[in-house]
Amino acid sequence: MKFPNAAQWTALMLALTGAIPAANACSICRCGDPTFNALGKDVLSATGWRLAFDWEHFSKSQGPVDDSEAMVEQRYTAVLAYSVADRLMVIARVPYSERMVTARSGNETAVTKAAGLSDPEIYAQVRLWASPFTGALGRRANLSAVLGLKTDWGQNDAASGGVRFDEHAQPGTGSTDYFAGLSGYYLLDRQSALFSSVQMRVPGRNDFGYRYGRIALANIAYERKLAQRFDSVLELNYRHAERDEIDAAGTLDDNTGGAVLYVTPRVLVEVGGGVVLRLAAQVPVVKNLYGQQTEDTVYDVGLTYAFGTSE
Repeated sequence: MKFPNAAQWTALMLALTGAIPAANACSICRCGDPTFNALGKDVLSATGWRLAFDWEHFSKSQGPVDDSEAMVEQRYTAVLAYSVADRLMVIARVPYSERMVTARSGNETAVTKAAGLSDPEIYAQVRLWASPFTGALGRRANLSAVLGLKTDWGQNDAASGGVRFDEHAQPGTGSTDYFAGLSGYYLLDRQSALFSSVQMRVPGRNDFGYRYGRIALANIAYERKLAQRFDSVLELNYRHAERDEIDAAGTLDDNTGGAVLYVTPRVLVEVGGGVVLRLAAQVPVVKNLYGQQTEDTVYDVGLTYAFGTSE
C-alpha cells in the first residue's frame, strides 16, 4: 500500500468531515472532540490508564429580548480511560453541571439555579488502521472508529415547590443517546501533527417528551510542540444541529439548533509527574443559528494524568 503524503491525508480527513449529513447540534452539546481535548491524539500508542479532569464555562441565550432565556453553566467532567493492546481504548466521562437560567417575560425576570450529575458517557475507540512503525516517528498515521452512548443517569427532574424546572435548567437531558464517528492523525514531523474527527450523535426522548436535535460534529486541529514542556494546538470545531422537539408530538422549538464554527486555541503544559495542564478558549466565529439565539466563548481548563502506561 502506498502511504499517503500530508496533503493527501489532509484532503481525506476534510472529505470525511464534509461527508456528514446536515444534522444539527442540540442546545447543550459542546463542539470539539472530547477524547482529543482531554487525552491527546495518540491515546492508543501506549497501554495503560489515563485520568483527566476539566472545568468549562459556557453561556448562551435564546428568544427575543422581552421573552428570552439565558443560560450560564459551569461543568466539571472527570474522564477515565484505559488503552488495551495498542488497538482499543475504553472511556468513561462523568460530568457534573451547575446551571443558572434567567428567564425574561416583559418586565418580569425569574432566575433558576440547579446543580447535579449530568449524563455520563461510555464509549470505545478502536484502531482501524495505522501506518507501519518507523524508528524516526513511530506510527506516522492512525485511523480510528468511536462507538458509544450517553446515558440517561443525569438529573432531569430538578424542581422547586413541586414545579419542575425548565428543560434547559436541568443538569441532565434524561435521554439515552447513541453516537459514532471516525478520527485520525498524521505526524508531519517530530514537532507537529494534524488531527481530524467527525461524529454523529442521535439523542433519544426523555420521560417528559423532550428530545434534543440530532447532532453532527467535525473537527480539524494542528498541533505543534513549542518547547520541551509546551505544546500548542489550533482547532476548527464545527457543529450542526436539528431543532429540539419539546413534546412527544414532535413540536419544534424554533429557537434551537443551527450551525456554529469555532476557532479554538489551546496550550498544553507538562507540569511534571505525568501531569499535563490544558488551557483553551473556544471562540464562535461563524454562526447560522435557527430563530433568535446567541452563543458565547467557551472557556476550558483541564488536567490530564497518565499512569501505568507502557509502550
